[in-house]
Amino acid sequence: MENNNPNHQDNNKSKKPVRPGGLGNTNPNQPFNVYWIYAILSMGLIGMLFFGQNKTIKKVDWSDFQEYVTDNRIESIVVYSNKDIAEAKVRSESVNYVFGDEAGKFGANPFIQVNIPTTQGTSEFLDTVKKEKGYDIKVRFDTTSEIWGMLLTFAPFLLIIVFWVWMMRRMQGGPGGGGGGIFSVGKSKAQLFDKDAGPKVTFKDVAGLSEAKEEVQEIVEFLKRPGNYTSLGGKIPKGALLVGPPGTGKTLLAKAVAGEANVPFFSISGSDFVEMFVGVGASRVRDLFRQAKEKSPCIVFIDEIDAVGRARGKNVNFGSNDERENTLNQLLTEMDGFGSNSGVIILAATNRVDILDKALLRAGRFDRQIYVELPDLNDRKEIFKVHLRPIKIDESVDVEFLARQTPGFSGADIANVCNEAALIAARNKKKFVEREDFISAVDRIIGGLEKKNKIITQDEKKSIAIHEAGHATLSWFLEHANPLVKVTIVPRGKALGAAWYLPEERQITTKDQMLDEMCALLGGRAAEEVFIGKISSGAMNDLERVTKQAYGMITYLGMSDKMPNLSYYDSSGQDYTFQKPFSENTAELIDAEVKVMIAEQYERAKGLLLKHADGHHQLAQILLEKEIIYAENLEHIFGKRPWISRSQEILQSEDNSKNVNDDLSLPPVPPTA
Repeated sequence: MENNNPNHQDNNKSKKPVRPGGLGNTNPNQPFNVYWIYAILSMGLIGMLFFGQNKTIKKVDWSDFQEYVTDNRIESIVVYSNKDIAEAKVRSESVNYVFGDEAGKFGANPFIQVNIPTTQGTSEFLDTVKKEKGYDIKVRFDTTSEIWGMLLTFAPFLLIIVFWVWMMRRMQGGPGGGGGGIFSVGKSKAQLFDKDAGPKVTFKDVAGLSEAKEEVQEIVEFLKRPGNYTSLGGKIPKGALLVGPPGTGKTLLAKAVAGEANVPFFSISGSDFVEMFVGVGASRVRDLFRQAKEKSPCIVFIDEIDAVGRARGKNVNFGSNDERENTLNQLLTEMDGFGSNSGVIILAATNRVDILDKALLRAGRFDRQIYVELPDLNDRKEIFKVHLRPIKIDESVDVEFLARQTPGFSGADIANVCNEAALIAARNKKKFVEREDFISAVDRIIGGLEKKNKIITQDEKKSIAIHEAGHATLSWFLEHANPLVKVTIVPRGKALGAAWYLPEERQITTKDQMLDEMCALLGGRAAEEVFIGKISSGAMNDLERVTKQAYGMITYLGMSDKMPNLSYYDSSGQDYTFQKPFSENTAELIDAEVKVMIAEQYERAKGLLLKHADGHHQLAQILLEKEIIYAENLEHIFGKRPWISRSQEILQSEDNSKNVNDDLSLPPVPPTA
């Protein structure tokens, strides 16, 4: 049945880059990561402080020492000539004798220490005992200077002092610090791209977006040939804001500007200004514009500017000093204040222009708003051509066909389709990427992975088939419903079944079109009630979409009989934090209107299903047998569709030569965007 999760797409973007330096660094041009030096020094200090002394020593008199040596209770002796002391290791079998009750705390390396009269006298005594008794006692004389001993004793503390001084110099941006310390936290993090900085993205690499490219090309032309504009008294816009849905190519367009302009190009993200320290964001803004003025003429690109440009006065900490607002205030001043800012052009991108501060959007700061919308059919063709360049495709792949099968896809979605098709072909050991691989890629991206081995009982399978056949039947007989392309009861992702439609690409939608779409969505639940006699949880996603659409039609679009021409939509983004924009009586009326609207379409759906019950049963039976039905199956059962839309004409022109029973030759088309 329909997917209960409205988010069908998989996000495969969790790639972790390898940090420069460190164990993962295989590039000889990158320096060794200094943080490994920190770790080694810290471990060395800890080892010297806590594990440097591993001996337990007991001081004894010279007479006791002579007794232990004479009785062969000593294993080895070290005589320190410069200190007039000797250290001796006691044999393991004599530990209890030498240490008595304290033998347990001296461990496996029991040592004793004695002050010797002279080094020569001690040597003569040891030689005499070894000669007379025949003992095997190892004797070593240590003549190391006392200075080295002191150095070894205080070495950990000296290393700590040196390390602390070095860290302080690094934090202050001194020699070896690279200017990246804590005192340079207010410096701008913008990346500078000069005209000779390696490979470039040009406007040839940006497919579609013809209107947006014209707007930004004018900025590039002004930077290249300013005299053509200034001679007539014209001034170049100070800033341009790229607005559009995610994945439509805003950042790519900015990269193309950087590649074409041949002037310094600063790139920074809006989140790079925000910091936990007070005043850092404003300091970074000042430093960014200082660098930009030094290199003017230049372009500054701020990606995701909504991170710092959100409208002021909406902070959750009411009345507090918001660091983000201070950063925005500084940005507004730098873009258009008392100071001269000539030669610096600001480009910014966002997909949430509704929440930006009005002062940021006014003329003089962002003089132009360039809308980068989802690509239409012609733009999708151009985008496919760009992404198909590196892919080995065979002659069965038709770019126009692929563009028609992907309505509502952004440029990033199309790139994902091409990559997924190449992966599918490689998985099947093919030498070229074929049309089938692109069709499978579209299904995979939208519906999820096919799960043919998922355990489903026969009753559940029958219920799913009746549910999906209900959607298919209503989409065939409703004039404004999206034309059906394919329905399957093979589970995909979290959905137990899925239906593919080919929606029309229209700019406005009428009330009749919305009601037909709502009725088609209710077809699955209506089919369960009419033909099974009981309903299931499979229509959860359908009901969610229907409910949201009904509330939107009444509260935003004014499509209610009892509440006509009223819209409670707030385009300013304030969202009415404290109260609703309507009274409780109006809220009750809205709820009642939503219930009436949904109930009318539900009864309409049940009526259409009862009228075409025989055809519905045939479709459900085909789904149970083949697990998939196409538009040709509906045409064979119900006859020609009463209303032929432009999308269906495209679909029929593509598939006139296809065999209904050949699953591979029938083009599955993505569902509604």
